Amino acid sequence: MGGTMTAESVEHGPCWPMPPPDGYTVDDLFTLPDLPPHTELIDGSLVFVSPQRDFHTIVIDLLVSGFRRTAPAEVRVRREMTVVLDRRNGPEPDVSILRAEAITGRTQTRYAAKDVLLAVEVVSPDSESRDRDTKPHKYAAAGIPHFWLVDMAGEDGHPVVQVYERGDATGTYTLTGIHHEHVKVTVPYHIDIDLTAIDEL
Repeated sequence: MGGTMTAESVEHGPCWPMPPPDGYTVDDLFTLPDLPPHTELIDGSLVFVSPQRDFHTIVIDLLVSGFRRTAPAEVRVRREMTVVLDRRNGPEPDVSILRAEAITGRTQTRYAAKDVLLAVEVVSPDSESRDRDTKPHKYAAAGIPHFWLVDMAGEDGHPVVQVYERGDATGTYTLTGIHHEHVKVTVPYHIDIDLTAIDEL
């Protein structure tokens, strides 16, 4: 016996609540039901992530494995986890290097900015302005000492890594190097990554 379709029974997808007058808070980010994966909070607004390019995924894989290869015992490497900068900002860096003591258990969903040594953003077409301008400014203001911005360059689509360090006096990032084929740095620890290895992934 067929059922009757009513207006109430038609699914229109998720129904998002109206944002509060002052915007959402980090607490809302973790308590609102049915948010899509990798939702970020920027200046009190929820930001949804578009489908990512293959470049984005394989660069994250390349960096995570490179970071872990030389990571000392006192740090941990995490991908796509929320970092709480303040009450109204909970971005999700593509990769974070954290103090090991910041890891409290397998059910953990966020880290505090004070525990992040390096935040990495791989530029995506839909989030280019946030990746290049908004997030680095906020990461520096929150005291995260190191920031990397990764772009796709050239006809072969290879990664180019811009390395930044936060000045204590200015509270802002200064570009310390641009790396096309190889990243070799000594801060936040000795890191040595062959960027051309992306062709094997």
